Amino acid sequence: IAINKPSGLVVHPGVKNKQGTLVNGLIDQFENLSNLNGESRRGIVHRLDADTSGVILVAKTNGAHEWLSKQFKERSVSKTYVSITWGKWKDQSGKIEGWISRKKADPTTYQLNDSDQYGKHSITKYRVEKQYNNLARVLFYPITGRTHQIRIHSSNLGHPIFGDQKYGGGEKKCKGFKPELNKFFSEKLNKFRRHALHALSIEFEPYKNNGKKLKLDAPVPNEFVELEESIQIYES
Repeated sequence: IAINKPSGLVVHPGVKNKQGTLVNGLIDQFENLSNLNGESRRGIVHRLDADTSGVILVAKTNGAHEWLSKQFKERSVSKTYVSITWGKWKDQSGKIEGWISRKKADPTTYQLNDSDQYGKHSITKYRVEKQYNNLARVLFYPITGRTHQIRIHSSNLGHPIFGDQKYGGGEKKCKGFKPELNKFFSEKLNKFRRHALHALSIEFEPYKNNGKKLKLDAPVPNEFVELEESIQIYES
């Protein structure tokens, strides 16, 4: 199964979210879902953050689950994310690499380290698709799949994702601008009410597909399109 997950939908039940998750909906709609990750994560092979929208794959059988997991582990799954980030990028394309670990002060937040003594290795490639005066549309191609990886990597380069309160892309970012810009960006943040990251496409080999890969695209949400259009008009 492939789902175009909306922003705000939590993938599986947790301490704070027992109901109303993607898994709850899947169980309601489908009789068969893999259970390799337990009953609370039926069908779930990989995840998207709650605020991140876009394409996510779900396994109906344990065989399909193992098949997809193997591809993720071998890094043969190709993923593309589109985002709106803060600031002017120095390089039009590049690679971000480091080791990701939890912050001791806040276990829900992660950090990037330059030593393999801390955390799990992570790699993301990127390409700046459109540069505006104060923001940019950037495509990210994660090679590994660590929690919050793209958000951490982008923020670490000084370009947090628009609306990402946890990693420096929220209200505090607006305060460095002149009053008129501060007002404009604050209004956009309050209206958007999410971070501007969308899982645009995923390419993988479906179970028992004789070696043929399949690429699935998830249309960019309307609120995302409207945000960029307003930025384009304002900053031109």
